[in-house]
Amino acid sequence: MPRLTFLAEGDCKITAKHQTTLEITREELRTKKGDCIIATRSAIGLADLPEDMKRALRTDGAKVTLWIEAGGISDAVKGRGSSKLTLESETDMVARKSAYVCGRTLMVNSDKSASEIRRDLVRLIAKDGAEIKLTIEVKISGT
Repeated sequence: MPRLTFLAEGDCKITAKHQTTLEITREELRTKKGDCIIATRSAIGLADLPEDMKRALRTDGAKVTLWIEAGGISDAVKGRGSSKLTLESETDMVARKSAYVCGRTLMVNSDKSASEIRRDLVRLIAKDGAEIKLTIEVKISGT
């Protein structure tokens, strides 16, 4: 079962109000328009994921969990992998409530969007330089 933990940072411009997606980016947040963003200055993008994790994510029906932790508070977003994932973005990872896939998609059919993340956690990550620990875990049936 592939599992990877990495760090990102919070930002005072994080609003986490988007209702269908959430995003982790390697970039700095310049405005509050990116209301799907929940973490900035990530240590990695999708293209940096280990090959065994990419293979697992590209398995139809794979169960994907993204844990978001900061200041002792955590939340989990659960979704599915897809054989259509390209995982090519060097800067972004997007969890989508829909089945839409592009080069920035980490998981589809997620159970939460940015607007559904715990608000006490959002208050913590909406601070410049807040340390955010992110963990991705992929489980394929039978493993």
